This record gives sequence, C-alpha cells and structure tokens, in this order.
Amino acid sequence: MFNKLICAAEAISHYTGKFVAWFTLAMMLLTCFIVLLRYGFGIGSTALQESVLYLHAMVFMLGAAYTLKDDEHVRVDVFYRGFSVTKKAWVNIIGGVFFLLPFTLYTAYLSLDYVSASWRVMETSAEPGGLPFVYLLKTLIPIMMVSLILQGTADILKNIGVINAARTPMNRHAKGQN
Repeated sequence: MFNKLICAAEAISHYTGKFVAWFTLAMMLLTCFIVLLRYGFGIGSTALQESVLYLHAMVFMLGAAYTLKDDEHVRVDVFYRGFSVTKKAWVNIIGGVFFLLPFTLYTAYLSLDYVSASWRVMETSAEPGGLPFVYLLKTLIPIMMVSLILQGTADILKNIGVINAARTPMNRHAKGQN
C-alpha cells in the first residue's frame, strides 16, 4: 500500500516538474523579447514583465516537490555526504517529520485566508497595465505546500523502507552481522 502512495506522489512530482521545466525556456524567450522591445523599439510592457515573474513563481513553487523527490534541494551536507545509507535515511525521516511537514502544514493553513481574500476581490496587479491574475499567483502557495506534503510523506515512507530493509536478517547476514 505504501509503495502505491510513494509511486503516485513521485509520479505527480515527476510530471509536474518536467512540465514546469519548460517554463524556464518560456521565461528566457520572454525576457529576450522584453529586452528587444524595450531597447530596440522603446516599448515597455508591465504585463510582459509580470509574466516573467509569474513564470518564475510557477517554476519555483510547482517544481519544489520535484526537486525534493530527486534529492536536489538545498542541504548543508558537510556531514550528510559521508553518512551511510541508513544514517542518511534517518536524517531524511527526522528532517521530514520535524521540519518539512510542520512547516508545510502550517504554511498551507496560514495561506488559506490570504488566498481566499485575494480570490474574494479577484485581486489584480497594483501596477498600471499589470496582469489581472494576482489571485491565481497566490493560489500557488497552498498548491506548493500540498505537493511538498505529498512528496515529503512519500520521502519519509521511502526512507522508513530503507531502514527496514537494512534491518532484515538477510541484509545483516550478508554484512556478516549475525
């Protein structure tokens, strides 16, 4: 049962991450276009500039679970890199249970009123000519938290499996630890 949950969470993270990765190409092309308009033709567009901001937010917020899944997130690994697989699994479990999950659950909870208020007024950009979708941008906050909760839970379960596998009699016998 846990394997199905892990596979489902990792599939969601994987496909979302691969999809939003294309937004980085869109950001680069759009930025080049904005520069060309600004310096080549003297035309500025707040909406286009905000579009780059929205794309960047989507890449970061929707790609966070993908980064966690592939263990590419920021970590101070002065000690971690030298740890055994079992010790790394323990660090990942403790970090997930005591840091990642509480932070994401609390942030998801706090963001609900913030996002709801934005949706109630259909919040738009404060800048003249800006995008009228600030409420959609703010919606990324709880979506990011939910995706991190799912992936974090899958990561914790996967690491519990690593520890359990290391404790099996067959593995201890293979290591000469009868």
